[in-house]
Amino acid sequence: MANARLAIDTEINELTNLRNRLSDAFIKSVLTINESKGKLIVVGIGKSAHVANKIVATLNSTGTPSQFLHAAEAIHGDLGVVQKQDVVLCISYSGNSPEIVNLLPFLKEYSAALIGMTGNPESKLGKAADIVLNTHVDKEACPNKLAPTSSTTVQMALGDALAVCLMELKDFKDTDFAKFHPGGILGKNLTAKVEQFVSQNKPEVSPESGIKDVIISVSASKHGITVVIEKEEIVGVITDGDIRRMLMNQDDIKNVKAADIISRNPKTIDKNKLAKEAMQMLKQYNIGQLIVTDEGQYYGIIDIHTLLDEGIN
Repeated sequence: MANARLAIDTEINELTNLRNRLSDAFIKSVLTINESKGKLIVVGIGKSAHVANKIVATLNSTGTPSQFLHAAEAIHGDLGVVQKQDVVLCISYSGNSPEIVNLLPFLKEYSAALIGMTGNPESKLGKAADIVLNTHVDKEACPNKLAPTSSTTVQMALGDALAVCLMELKDFKDTDFAKFHPGGILGKNLTAKVEQFVSQNKPEVSPESGIKDVIISVSASKHGITVVIEKEEIVGVITDGDIRRMLMNQDDIKNVKAADIISRNPKTIDKNKLAKEAMQMLKQYNIGQLIVTDEGQYYGIIDIHTLLDEGIN
């Protein structure tokens, strides 16, 4: 446990140093990427390649088109992805990795700007770059002070900082984020409409329906509820709870009609509303179902369990 805390403390210290070291070079990097007419190409090799891939994923999901380029593959044909309007972010802690050094002349020639992210600003990468982002660390968290640990954490954090600042410049909102995450829980909560989760069952009865028809309708709905419709208007609902209460209070149910046990003014929601709004209503009123409408007309039923199963909260 002591070693774990020491490793984390070491990385926290290096992140603090990074924060205190931020300079105009960081601002210039953000502006250069933001003003680019092309995409951001992020280059790396070894552990820095894994960091580069993560930075690319974060940038793509937050509105900055980016592409990863492996330094070893670039020299064998993948340089074709770099276009003159693109900005290149090259990551190498030493700044002197042979694969990176071999690429530098081409990265500078083929791109609009070269940003170097390195722990050694005096390295070949540092000297070749138009802008240098200093990721120097005094100590790796590895007990042998060899394995990239603190250095990759600092690289990752700096990549996140770039992404966050670019989001602010682009006025990137949660709804924009959801566009790139339509299949995830977050995307569903930000974009999914009520209509997507409406039950295929659409139970209904009229006010004059007898109790047998009401019970059949409620049972067939699979939601323990049916909707009372009169002249195409929603009059109310009847739940299995309403039926139980009626049975407890009535000795003779032969002549009981839907109108006798109806719950009027049910909670409704339009099919085009967000599903998360439906969930908020269900929680607010402590109910299990909402009546879904389409321009005021009965459209169907949405159930809290369906929304929960789909991750809507």
